[in-house]
Amino acid sequence: MKYSILVCLIVVTSVVLVAPRVTGQTPALREGVSVQLAEASNAVAFPAADNADAWIIAITADGGLYFGVRPVTSEQLQEQMKITPRRRDARLYIKADARAPFSAVKQALHAAHEDLFETAVLLTQPRRDDSPQAIVPPYGLEITLALPAANVTLVQLQNSGSSSPVLKVNDQELAWAGLQSALAQASLGQSRKIVVIEADGSLPAATVMRVIDVSRLIRANVVISLTDL
Repeated sequence: MKYSILVCLIVVTSVVLVAPRVTGQTPALREGVSVQLAEASNAVAFPAADNADAWIIAITADGGLYFGVRPVTSEQLQEQMKITPRRRDARLYIKADARAPFSAVKQALHAAHEDLFETAVLLTQPRRDDSPQAIVPPYGLEITLALPAANVTLVQLQNSGSSSPVLKVNDQELAWAGLQSALAQASLGQSRKIVVIEADGSLPAATVMRVIDVSRLIRANVVISLTDL
């Protein structure tokens, strides 16, 4: 009988010692509001978005706003951002569903601008070229909130009522396939490439993210116009 108990103890101890480590892919963001992030080829890693004290505004597919995990209206969002302490160097992360109306994203950016944020990071899907065994950090595209004085390339997106919106670069309408070359051409001779995006609020966030992604491909700084709020 004593021998049987001893064998059982040895087996249990062995199982504990040889239990395998979990090495699979880690979720890109800490738990929060569930959204379907847009894809972007030129997004970069922002590991700090996973920190417990990271400032994250989530936007659901139907345009619902969340400050962290708390549902808020646009007015409540501004108030919460004003009364919540933050580090001076803290970034703001916008976790927007790809299908969300861009008007909701602009509401979040407007609140950020009112709270003296100069930039914001629009979070995206993780990069596909990461190792499947690696801990995948959050990825995103950084944008600027203050409009520059001059020497900018203006991109306008207008809802056409069809699946493809009207796309203009410096008032010239063009096909999406020509966006990268048009931005590069418009930026020739500029010491600092700046793309300003004016987008119809009824468009899905993913459409605007596509322009931001291409703009980052030519190493341009991107500004989102909030003048129509």
